[in-house]
Amino acid sequence: MKLPFLPNHDDASFFDFLTRQHPELTPGGRRPPEPPLPVHELPRAVSPVIVPQATTVLAVKSQAGVVIAGDRRATEGFQIAERRIEKVFKIDDYSAMAIAGAAGPCIEMAKLFQTELEHYEKLEGMQLSCEGKANKLGQMVKANLPMVFQGLVVMPLYVGYDLKRGEGRIFKYDLAGGRYEESDYHAIGSGGKDARNTMREHFKKAMTEQDALKLALLALYNAADDDVGTGGPDLVRGIYPTAKIVNGQGITDVSESEIRSVYEAMLATRIAKER
Repeated sequence: MKLPFLPNHDDASFFDFLTRQHPELTPGGRRPPEPPLPVHELPRAVSPVIVPQATTVLAVKSQAGVVIAGDRRATEGFQIAERRIEKVFKIDDYSAMAIAGAAGPCIEMAKLFQTELEHYEKLEGMQLSCEGKANKLGQMVKANLPMVFQGLVVMPLYVGYDLKRGEGRIFKYDLAGGRYEESDYHAIGSGGKDARNTMREHFKKAMTEQDALKLALLALYNAADDDVGTGGPDLVRGIYPTAKIVNGQGITDVSESEIRSVYEAMLATRIAKER
């Protein structure tokens, strides 16, 4: 006799199983908070609940793959809620995801996406294609749409190394789960526009991974210079953006010492120009 709460082995999607059996655990299955007053007694304008927001993340293509990076700051209104939040996650051996939006739901979605791909691989004995992973994440973003109206926006940036094509790929999403592929680079979050302006000015085709990393860190630095929600390198506290390299060999975390050395050289150059 098959127990009703166990997943069907014919169903390779853990997310679909969760949606059927425990919808309250899915992004769109959360119940919105109850209003303090009956609906007919609520004032016309009700301030949304303020939650920590993950801000700027980006991705840049290199000749060998993709560099994905993000700052460490989370904001809560006009205050800094967290200075060391992680926004860039390894999803599986050949893909990573960065988050912008409501910090809690964003992190939950990243963990659920990791579980989804691991579940699929265990049941099917093979990984989803890069395209399939991007589509699956789009379904999760779409499922979160009811919470968007409550102010809990989840905006992921997904990168993967396509083993069939032999190249890195970058995918962005809209609030309804629409999936779009970027050819060279992209940035999202409060400082996304400023970061994109920097990448647009300095990006070159077939960059080395080191040059792509330097461009990603420069874009985050410039975004932090103009956007109060984006955290730049904090030399006093020793807080720096995080970055991962996605290529045919897998996922590599860029060490803090390497990121620090890039920023030290960058700042030394800028100081020399000011003199």
